[in-house]
Amino acid sequence: MLMGIISGYPIGAKIVTNFRENGMCSKEECERLLAFTNNSGPLFIIGTVGISMFYNSLIGVLLFITHLLACLTVGFIFRFWKREKVDLAYKSPKVRPLQRRIYSTSIQEQDRLSMYNNRNIDSRPAPTYKNDYSNVSFSNLGEVLSKAISSATSTILMIGGFVVLFSVILSILENSNFISALSSALEPIFNMFGITNNSFVSGFVSGIIELTNGVQKITAIPCREISTNIILSALLLGFGGISILLQVFSITSKTDISIKPYIIGKILHGILAAFYTYIFISYFPIFNLNI
Repeated sequence: MLMGIISGYPIGAKIVTNFRENGMCSKEECERLLAFTNNSGPLFIIGTVGISMFYNSLIGVLLFITHLLACLTVGFIFRFWKREKVDLAYKSPKVRPLQRRIYSTSIQEQDRLSMYNNRNIDSRPAPTYKNDYSNVSFSNLGEVLSKAISSATSTILMIGGFVVLFSVILSILENSNFISALSSALEPIFNMFGITNNSFVSGFVSGIIELTNGVQKITAIPCREISTNIILSALLLGFGGISILLQVFSITSKTDISIKPYIIGKILHGILAAFYTYIFISYFPIFNLNI
């Protein structure tokens, strides 16, 4: 969760996928983790959205606090996701049999399997060396660095590729008036919440497709009640957009992790982040920047 918050999208999904590939977590555990550990990072929320778009670091801090609170709330809610479902160990070629976790329907069978595994594990204490560093080798250091750099580079290229691709798609949809037609259909819903400016609807639809472009449009809308801009930005930051959804799907598709709980979790995350932002603006005068 901490790595997902610090590093931003889609590092949380990448770490959870590694857990599943290495047999460290069951399918249900990974789905629970994925629902709340893949989040937007403080560099983007405070630096890009708060300072570069809103020109106010306080707004960035508010958005990050509510984003984190919503993340934790979703994590507590997903504590009950498929808690009784039985899962067999994931048969990844990278995992040796003794490293796989076995899940059973009965406690007795779990104890029996645990005893069986313990008999197959060498219980002899590891040898100790007194100031003997002759066996220490740094030959693996180059391999580790190479894999880390290769993985990071591929992730960065994937993120950049998705951003460019969806920016092009968003431009095509705008030029074909699809965004305008969809915005017109959603206007009555926004009017129910007292949002009568059509520009907010268009920015929201753009943000559902691609996060950065949508948030940028919403923050650029002149409005005396800037709380509207902030709350909608919090909702989009929590959801992440279809672009990030497909990034996560491209990462998790190599395992048996279902994308459905992630979608449900991000919808909840966006709604809760908007709700918490509204509460902070309404009850903490320091965060109420309306004119």
